[in-house]
Amino acid sequence: MQYFEVAGKARLNGVIQPQGAKNEALQVICTVLLTDQPVVIRNIPEILDVMRLIELLAHMGVEVTRLGPDAWQFQSRNIDPECMLRPDIKKEVMALRGSVMLVGPLLARFGKAYMVKPGGDKIGRRRLDTHFMGMMALGADFHYDTQTGVYAVTAPGSGRLQGKYMLLDEASVTGTANIVMAAVLAQGTTTIYNAACEPYVQQLCAMLNRMGARISGVGSNLLTIEGVDSLGGTEHRLLADMIEVGSFIGLAAMTQSALTIKGCNIPYLGLIPDTFRRLGIVLEEQGDDLHVPAQELCQIDTFIDGSILTISDHTWPGLTPDLLSILLVVATQCKGTVLIHQKMFESRLFFVDKLIDMGAQIILCDPHRATVIGLARQQRLRGISMTSPDIRAGVALLIAALSAEGTSRIYNIEQIDRGYQHIDTRLNALGAHIQRLEQGE
Repeated sequence: MQYFEVAGKARLNGVIQPQGAKNEALQVICTVLLTDQPVVIRNIPEILDVMRLIELLAHMGVEVTRLGPDAWQFQSRNIDPECMLRPDIKKEVMALRGSVMLVGPLLARFGKAYMVKPGGDKIGRRRLDTHFMGMMALGADFHYDTQTGVYAVTAPGSGRLQGKYMLLDEASVTGTANIVMAAVLAQGTTTIYNAACEPYVQQLCAMLNRMGARISGVGSNLLTIEGVDSLGGTEHRLLADMIEVGSFIGLAAMTQSALTIKGCNIPYLGLIPDTFRRLGIVLEEQGDDLHVPAQELCQIDTFIDGSILTISDHTWPGLTPDLLSILLVVATQCKGTVLIHQKMFESRLFFVDKLIDMGAQIILCDPHRATVIGLARQQRLRGISMTSPDIRAGVALLIAALSAEGTSRIYNIEQIDRGYQHIDTRLNALGAHIQRLEQGE
């Protein structure tokens, strides 16, 4: 097992390019199962979760060809949906949350799909009801075997799903993506109300339309899908990862560094830049790049009436929950007080005990809310040994360690590798001192 040894008091400088979007990659790569034609996807990040999905597709029979450092071609000519019941495939599915989005394409094209409970971050309850309720609305039969843990969905006797109006019980991003991929080959028209409208869902719909699908309402919470008989191949390029962009903004502010973040796809960042600005962080837009100048002190904003600022997550166009860990860490060294309200996941704030051990002043009010009292850099965090509980908390702890006095060790860094491409190498190129070591060294 590897760990990071991180030298604190880092001052970074330079230019960094965000990787392709992890959450978009996990959706659009699954579309390759909807056609027997070649599909080329570019700007794919070389991170653990995405590589696991590509390897899983190869084991299912997809012809996978690497065209370059971040470009891949996929062709799904000989796929047996029954392969999802193989022990080796089931093991791979259980290691990857994004594998659930294979169900929609398999069901749409082959009339049946099987799935065991997927893995992913342990950040609280992450139910799959929306996915399967949407497929049942399209006419699929659903069965869960409590003995084997296998979910099975099968199309009606005709072998083809039927378009239907549906109102989703929650605006689930992966649920919306899965249902859209199931509906594009259904007979008739499907209307999805309360659909997620995140940029990654917009990208998925745009890609499917280039493949021959007929999806309208893209970018809204009301999608209309006219089913087609078949889809063709296409080429697609992923957006920059908005979570990496936000992470680098937080890194620059926390370490008082000057960084330029290239190719941010700023129109797709939503509230992210302005939320960091409310913590007092200066952000300069330079075309499609963001420049964060070195700042000695960041002053946390208040509401208009002078009351304590609250930052909370919400479905798009609200703030993504994946950045609350970063914002919380940055706030520890700003001046002022902020309430961080994590609405979606009840275990995502449990990493704050490590920050408290480092010297941060944080009150964990309950599983969903933490009050951060900014130390205004009067007292630096101190380096400690800690364990990364999930992807986003892991990077938040890495940012804290880079700004702290002394040396820190971060264990379970496989969690960080699941979402951030070669993060140690890329940050070291900017002046960080992060060593990747094997336990026992």
